[in-house]
Amino acid sequence: MYLPTIRQLQYLVAVIDLNHFGQAAERCHVTQSTLSAGIAELENLLQAQLIERTKRRVRVTPLGEEIADKARALLDAAADIAETARAAEAPLSGRFRMGVIPTIGPFVLPRVLARLRKAYPDLRLYLREGQTAPLIDQLRRGELEAALIALPYDIGDLQRLLLGPDPLWVVLPEGHPLAQAKAVAPGDLAGEELLLLEDGHCLRDHALAACSLKGSRGAGGFQSASLYTLVEMVANGLGVTFVPEIAITAGLLKGSTVEARPLTPDSPPRELALVWRRSFRRESDLAALATYMRGQLASLRFRRPAGQV
Repeated sequence: MYLPTIRQLQYLVAVIDLNHFGQAAERCHVTQSTLSAGIAELENLLQAQLIERTKRRVRVTPLGEEIADKARALLDAAADIAETARAAEAPLSGRFRMGVIPTIGPFVLPRVLARLRKAYPDLRLYLREGQTAPLIDQLRRGELEAALIALPYDIGDLQRLLLGPDPLWVVLPEGHPLAQAKAVAPGDLAGEELLLLEDGHCLRDHALAACSLKGSRGAGGFQSASLYTLVEMVANGLGVTFVPEIAITAGLLKGSTVEARPLTPDSPPRELALVWRRSFRRESDLAALATYMRGQLASLRFRRPAGQV
């Protein structure tokens, strides 16, 4: 009895995930004709149609969906075998693909990667920056080994290791009355024009939660994909915004006329976390990476009196 190959199953899952033959071929690093031929061979082997081919779209048959679900489990198990073998060599060696969100990556990675490479010279770290939801999807599909994100965020059945708090600071125009205080309470911001990151950035939700706002409300109606742009808008007197502490210690506000104050200690900080699939078995790698990142992130925060968040 002939059995489907790992490669054929990879082709099928890629087409169903992306709903596009060309993009699926790119993910699998093969030509579109090779991918199409592989799926055709799988259908011949199973004596069943898995995908309906039309000029305009890809339509998956019910049997194709069922087989793809089982294929994902098999591909996960196959990846686990390879990961277990690699982990036996040494912690944090070989290829490791990690996602990171935009409100962490630019402010943390340049300050820690050189030391990470020195500490683990055999590690081949590949980074992918993106918003939290797409990174979580890529993680579940096995395209990433782990992701560096900020909580709170619903991660479902993923595993996590907390790396430390990253408090939010309020950024104010020069001379703003609230800049006279050492810390700003969320209630003090009532009536202020609140400038936010665009939908999809978890920092947006964290900022809204800090102000006890719901949904996509923001007084100013202005949204940006960049913290740098938000700071410039504040400098021009168009409102106030929130930035994470790691961005301030990285020099985000350097050269700007804005003023920044921390939120009062009763405002919960966002938590940085390393997340991964439950089926991912390189525990020694994850523990080593989390321990390293936790120590590095602690050194990037402002020093506070004992007992203060």
